[in-house]
Amino acid sequence: MTILVAVTDDPQGSAALDVALVEGERRRTGVVALNLRPGRLDAPGGATVVDRLLGVEDGDAVLEHLESDADVDLLVVGVGRRTPVGKALLGDLAQRLLLEADVPVLAVKAPA
Repeated sequence: MTILVAVTDDPQGSAALDVALVEGERRRTGVVALNLRPGRLDAPGGATVVDRLLGVEDGDAVLEHLESDADVDLLVVGVGRRTPVGKALLGDLAQRLLLEADVPVLAVKAPA
């Protein structure tokens, strides 16, 4: 089994990665870090890094990876505080993944 973590370029993405690595050690399972950052992500703590394809939306990249890898049994995403108006205008990756992912989702808040 594998843990998939969506790593975005913000404190929530970093917090999600940290928690996924700890959870991977606890479960004694592999961690796949899906890099949604614009730049390179070095393989942290033995995780396998997968870069999204250019031109693919963040949410689509995560959901496509879940569909193509039947070994994933947990998705870890970072969440932040957003107003209802902000969610309506800009969308919310974490909310979409919580609703559409076919595996359990662990939502992680960045430290205050």
